[in-house]
Amino acid sequence: MSSKLKLIGLSSAVSVLALSAAAQDPVSLTVVSWGGAYTASQQRAYHKPFMEANPHVTIINDDGSANALASLRAQSQAGNVTWDLVDMLPSDAQLACDEGIILQIDHDAMLAAAPDGTPPTEDFLPGSLGECFIPQIVYSTVLTYRPGAFEGAEQPSSIADLFDVENFPGRRALQDRPGTNLEWALYADGVDPDDIYDVLATPEGVDRAFAKLDTIKDHIIFWTEGAQAPQLLADGEVAFATGYNGRMFDAIEVEGMDAAIIWDGQVVEWDGWVVPADGPNEEVVMEYLYWATDTQRLADQAKFISYGPARASSAELVGQHADLGIDMAPHMPTNPDNYFAPIVLDNDFWVDYGDELRERFANWMLQ
Repeated sequence: MSSKLKLIGLSSAVSVLALSAAAQDPVSLTVVSWGGAYTASQQRAYHKPFMEANPHVTIINDDGSANALASLRAQSQAGNVTWDLVDMLPSDAQLACDEGIILQIDHDAMLAAAPDGTPPTEDFLPGSLGECFIPQIVYSTVLTYRPGAFEGAEQPSSIADLFDVENFPGRRALQDRPGTNLEWALYADGVDPDDIYDVLATPEGVDRAFAKLDTIKDHIIFWTEGAQAPQLLADGEVAFATGYNGRMFDAIEVEGMDAAIIWDGQVVEWDGWVVPADGPNEEVVMEYLYWATDTQRLADQAKFISYGPARASSAELVGQHADLGIDMAPHMPTNPDNYFAPIVLDNDFWVDYGDELRERFANWMLQ
């Protein structure tokens, strides 16, 4: 650990980093994320305050997280790593870690303790830390619908309704990947959330999931980028859309889209940072990570988007939306009123079975 990192632990991160800034040459950090409302929340909670405290640092955003693993592999193989920090899903992070193209993280040595001194390994939520992975948020993929798409008083309220084209007709926008879609197919077919991955680990379970998806195949529009799902709803192109809960919150609460979230069967995941091996600005990246993943900063992101912070010590600091002034707690995926039937994404499963299922799903989409 650098001497600067040790100093940060003795005082406030912002003030110490600011004191050291004068001695630094200008640095540009390329930070890769998902774009849209999510990147905007990172800019306001992390990037802008960090740059204000450290005028020698410029953070450049790259919306490349959707293809981050493949891009990092290509950069590593070419011996030309240009990215400094990448927002990545845990399953991809584990693959990248196994391949040695991202750095291992000593969480207690490299990250800030909670305000009461609790070490990071005890403060970050159970199961969220990875060998090379630092979580930022708890988010979920949810089902959202347009109330005006359905005649009569009855409105959809469950994942099973996604597959009910008779009572709830119209197109469905699904992401072009097997994750979430296969879990929901089994859930709608009667599999208990706690048993989904046991079933999906068998050939019969996979066939069962695809058979359930076949029942709505002719009604599906596939989306790739997170911003596409709420846009398809807003444009009236679909009656249902799967999407990230924070993006749907932004579309509904900020943009005024007429839509409603169905929390039943929400697929809960972590999202966070990885550091490319052989990146050009490793020392400054580590300073940034120490600061941007502390208790206050993770709570700050929840002022701008409805994703739960990945630290236990951050939860009590979540308050109102910075612009709307509304209480953010009811919009969090982990709120008890929303967390009644969650499907917690099994990253180990997707590391083990992901390549095979992605290939089959890609072929299924083309059939």
